[in-house]
Parts: sequence; structure tokens; C-alpha cells
Amino acid sequence: QVQLVESGGGLAQPGGSLRLSCAASGSFRSINTMGWYRQAPGKQRELVATITSRGRTNYADSLKGRFTISRDNAKDTVYLQMNHLEPGDTAVYYCRWTHGPFNEYDYWGRGIQVTVSS
Repeated sequence: QVQLVESGGGLAQPGGSLRLSCAASGSFRSINTMGWYRQAPGKQRELVATITSRGRTNYADSLKGRFTISRDNAKDTVYLQMNHLEPGDTAVYYCRWTHGPFNEYDYWGRGIQVTVSS
């Protein structure tokens, strides 16, 4: 079992920044992928970015350059630095942990609200 706890969300102004954190705990494999997804009201959940335990990253094309994912393997924590925020970034952001070629082990956090508004 893997427990994921997100933090760092809240309200930001357009053009501002926020940094999300997701800490993993429990019993799990050291080789894994962690990532962030988001879901805006009335829309499907979508990929934001992922990062493997070896540091390989993958981003949604539309977010490259504004968002940066990183991780601290010693702390089992993944981060999402969000810059130049736009109202369209408003969503619930979810942390995800996966392991296996077909994501046989797949855990999600509860989600954290990010609101971008003036």
C-alpha cells in the first residue's frame, strides 16, 4: 500500500506561482513513477507531468516551460513548481504513484485545489 499526501495548493493570482508537494509513505518499490494530474470542473482528468525514480520526466505539451516536476527520492516526495499561472490552470491536482510496465501498482492522492484568480 502507498499513501500519498498532497500539499501546497491554494489561491494564486494570474502570473503568480505555486509549488505542490506530494509525500509518499507505506511499503513500496523504490523503482516507480510519480506524477501530477489535474481535473478542472466539467473536464476529464489530464496529465500534467510525471517523473521516474531515475529522473526521467514527461510533460503535457501545453504546460512545458511553465511547470517543472522534480522529486527527492530520499524523502519519497515529488514536487510541481507552477509558474506564470493562468486561470485555466484552476483545477484539482492529483498525485499519482505507479510501478510496473502496465502500472499494475497504481495509487492516487486525494487531490488538492489550485485556484488561479484575481
